[in-house]
Amino acid sequence: MRCAWECYMQLLPHWMRQDVDNLGSKRLQELRMRIGKKPELILPDKTLCLGREISPDDIRFVINNASKFSPWAAASISKGYITAKGGHRIGICGIGVLSEDKLCRIKEPNAICMRVARDFENISSSARDISGSILIIGPPGSGKTTLLRDLIRQKSNAGPGSISVVDEREEIFPVYNGQACFPSGERTDILSGCSKSAGIEAVLRSMNPQWIAVDEITAQSDCEALLHAGWCGVNLMATAHAGSLTDLKTRPIYKTLIDYKLFSYVLILRRDKSWIMERM
Repeated sequence: MRCAWECYMQLLPHWMRQDVDNLGSKRLQELRMRIGKKPELILPDKTLCLGREISPDDIRFVINNASKFSPWAAASISKGYITAKGGHRIGICGIGVLSEDKLCRIKEPNAICMRVARDFENISSSARDISGSILIIGPPGSGKTTLLRDLIRQKSNAGPGSISVVDEREEIFPVYNGQACFPSGERTDILSGCSKSAGIEAVLRSMNPQWIAVDEITAQSDCEALLHAGWCGVNLMATAHAGSLTDLKTRPIYKTLIDYKLFSYVLILRRDKSWIMERM
């Protein structure tokens, strides 16, 4: 198991760093901070609270630290979160500011959820030899990105052919101080800092990949770019939010992907991080 833990610690207010380090360095899944309440440390088998209540300054400290590190902060916060260096995701609640009925920013933040990005090797080994395109689905926090990361690595090391990863916000293979936080495999090429649709088009033209991998299909433009790649004969790996295959099929955004049978297999994650494989 790997984690850019130092990066996570630097996001926290100084007064809580030692306690969080002592209690959660190996197993912390997320840290929840709410103004006027004690911080909650969510571990796999229990929840722990620190002794001091969270202030507005504590929330601002974390958000300012996270946003200055990430060139995608402004775009991400319009979706209710920030991706910090090391791949750690920080969800934000507060007062939403709308523009044309869409969330454009959050003011007066009052609560945050700081998810720890961890890397686990060999969790996808039984899916390594799948030859068709693969979609990973699961509810929030079930480990979709973690499973995708290992699947990319497994296929990259097994070969043949290269994998192009369009890592929009550096969550799949984050970099810290110029060094990769997690190993990506022998035949993996990573394009970060651009949208999935633009990135897919770029790697199709320039990298001649056998596989293209992306995280979180959330927009129609993502689906259109994936369809184009699939029609060009490239295998795909991607993730999507859905609790089951039935749930996936009822969501309008994924209808074209399902109608065109773009993915051959779906890996369905449960909240306990286990997964099963089904044919699409």
